[in-house]
Amino acid sequence: VQLQASGGGLVQTGGSLRLSCAASERTFGGYTVGWFRRAPGKERDFVAAIRWSGGTTSYADSVKGRFTISKDYAKNTVNLQMNSLRPEDTAVYYCAVTRGPFSTWSSEAMYLAWGQGTLVTVSS
Repeated sequence: VQLQASGGGLVQTGGSLRLSCAASERTFGGYTVGWFRRAPGKERDFVAAIRWSGGTTSYADSVKGRFTISKDYAKNTVNLQMNSLRPEDTAVYYCAVTRGPFSTWSSEAMYLAWGQGTLVTVSS
């Protein structure tokens, strides 16, 4: 499956952005879709994930209460609504897919395909 992440940009502290992940050629059926991010000079970290069938979600502690991951069946996209953004949220955000169990969703190694990344910059 090929993935396309979009929606990044420049926003001030406290602002909001909405990222989208689209799958070309097929739907997300059978997959869990995750969002990861890589801040400058750091490793890529888990942000959130959602199972396409059923809707179970998981969030990193650093984004709980601020970010919401959701599915759009009509558009075949997975969205990441990011509110109350902070400068430390600045990163390239990637979407990816996995077939792994819930316990593995935060593990980068379990993901099978990745989008190209979209840059989010939060100014202070």
